[in-house]
Amino acid sequence: MGCDARNWDEDAYRNSILKERELQSLTVFRTLFAPSQNPNPEIIVAASSDGSVAPYSISSCISSYPMRFDKSRNQKSLSGFLVAEPMCLLQGHDGPAYDVKFYGDGEDSLLISCGDDGRIQGWKWEQVLNSEMPISAQGKTLKPDLELVNPQHKGPWGALSPIPENNAIAVDSQGGSIFSASGDSHAYCWDVETSKIKMVFKGHSDYLHCIAARNSSNQIITGSEDGTVRIWDCKSGKCIYMIDPEKDTKRKGSSSWISCIDLDASESWMACSSGKSLSIWNLPASECITSISTRCPTQDLLFDQNQVSYELFWCYLG
Repeated sequence: MGCDARNWDEDAYRNSILKERELQSLTVFRTLFAPSQNPNPEIIVAASSDGSVAPYSISSCISSYPMRFDKSRNQKSLSGFLVAEPMCLLQGHDGPAYDVKFYGDGEDSLLISCGDDGRIQGWKWEQVLNSEMPISAQGKTLKPDLELVNPQHKGPWGALSPIPENNAIAVDSQGGSIFSASGDSHAYCWDVETSKIKMVFKGHSDYLHCIAARNSSNQIITGSEDGTVRIWDCKSGKCIYMIDPEKDTKRKGSSSWISCIDLDASESWMACSSGKSLSIWNLPASECITSISTRCPTQDLLFDQNQVSYELFWCYLG
């Protein structure tokens, strides 16, 4: 059986192979529902390992899902085609994009991202939604309206350190602040209006994985590779309480880094992943209520409708 090679398009074939490899190696680090007046979310935003930040229509993702099955209902491999096309593509970072948040409400809000390059980028959400440019041109054309860069630290003889990465962000829209969890073991509070650092939170002994804003108490909560969760006062910049979830169960040589944290809507309850365990804390009482063993470290978690028991979702690494 032969084929006519006279119309062979070598460039198209090469691009298809590169696209297939890209799809097989792409990792989504964070997803977030976009603000909407509809109680049912309509758009989900993803931050990926190629540095891109992209919104997807949930209805389009669902409608394209049957393409994954043949007539015999056998599941097909995803290689070779894209399940859902993004509504827009923002090339946010040089290196992986680790987190996304919305600053403000509605279409006037900013879509904020952070990544391995130590930058925090922000785009007007209304502009992102109304972009009429081809997707292939959007990443280079849609310039961020906000751009923040982590400070470098001076070493011996005045040498500057590399720009530390941002692993997670949190926002306080009422206070005009963005908080970042950085690879230099510090958390930073940025003033959105001036694009300058308002406060530096120092105390962890290793880099930060996660951060949450407890706006009702003017506090932030950070989780670190050093195995501790710290609660900080945003006025003084001081640590007011430290939680070591694995303090009584640590073994010599064991690792118990804090991978993720989340607060419920009342900001009185905190879920925390440490090593291969997941714990629920009552913050006003500074008390661990329950702890759950997991097969492997947890990558992300969240509360759903203020429910703690059986309403907490987690996803495993690997």
